[in-house]
Amino acid sequence: MVVAIPEGGEDLAAEALRGIEVTFVIGGDTRQQSVRNALEQIGDATLVLIHDAARPIIPEPVVARLLAALATHPGAIPALPVIDSLAFDQGGVMGDSAPRERLRRVQTPQAFRTTEILAAHRAWPDAPVAGDDAQVLRAAGGEVTLVDGDEALRKLTFAGDFMVEAPAFRMGMGYDVHRLAQGEELWLGGVRIAHDKGLAGHSDADVALHAIVDALLGAIAAGDIGSHFPPSDPQWKGAASARFVEHAAALVAEAGYAIGNVDLTIICEAPKIGPHRESIRATIAGLLAIDVARVSVKATTTERLGFTGRGEGIAAQAVASIVRRGEATS
Repeated sequence: MVVAIPEGGEDLAAEALRGIEVTFVIGGDTRQQSVRNALEQIGDATLVLIHDAARPIIPEPVVARLLAALATHPGAIPALPVIDSLAFDQGGVMGDSAPRERLRRVQTPQAFRTTEILAAHRAWPDAPVAGDDAQVLRAAGGEVTLVDGDEALRKLTFAGDFMVEAPAFRMGMGYDVHRLAQGEELWLGGVRIAHDKGLAGHSDADVALHAIVDALLGAIAAGDIGSHFPPSDPQWKGAASARFVEHAAALVAEAGYAIGNVDLTIICEAPKIGPHRESIRATIAGLLAIDVARVSVKATTTERLGFTGRGEGIAAQAVASIVRRGEATS
């Protein structure tokens, strides 16, 4: 593999292709000169594929078709039909139509018998500004055959081609459990609730908010609450979980998303959540800076089964949806 690079680009190219056996050559002022410089370095290879790095995806079946075609032709290129109607531009007005059935979109890699394409480059009589190497071979009298190309070989040309568009809609799920203990305050959904026991944990142990935090972090694939606020860090001892929610909401915004809705389920035998439901909804909506209509708070029991049924602890589940900014969120 021989790669033509700009002068001064050795370090960047070496880092980009680290671990790949490759020879670098300094390119010229034009594409044609760069290809000529690379061809002079390929040694005694009988066949050569010349490819534009601007087409980063190379389907293997295309390569197979090209190499097979070189058994009967000195050159082969992948091409696709033109599907749009074409017309000549005559000073800003439509001119005659072009015969699209005879036109093809030419792609790379382009394949050649090495001796013939190198001789064609060396014999090129004009300024080295040929659009591609097939033109160079044709100018030297060589025949270039067409094989089926692939839409995956599209060329990255405009700034927008390099942007990986984030999905418009994402979801995350969170789950948390804390044990109930004497002498602790009970915080659920950012609201302090009077109860004979509270939840024990490094922070205020608000399982409802912790579940929401994990749901938001999950929606942007940003780890979990423990990776952002490790319980081994003393600064979070007794911390209000509202801080964790605000942090997660800020990360969602930094990722280019807005919070769509949150659906929270609190699982416990006691206390009863119903009397506190609206306060919890309003508190969560305030922390997330969204309308309260986007916050659902539900409660259920486990019919006295398991640790929640025995009153040993409280669990919470949350699902959060986020929407790419600019999309409708109402």
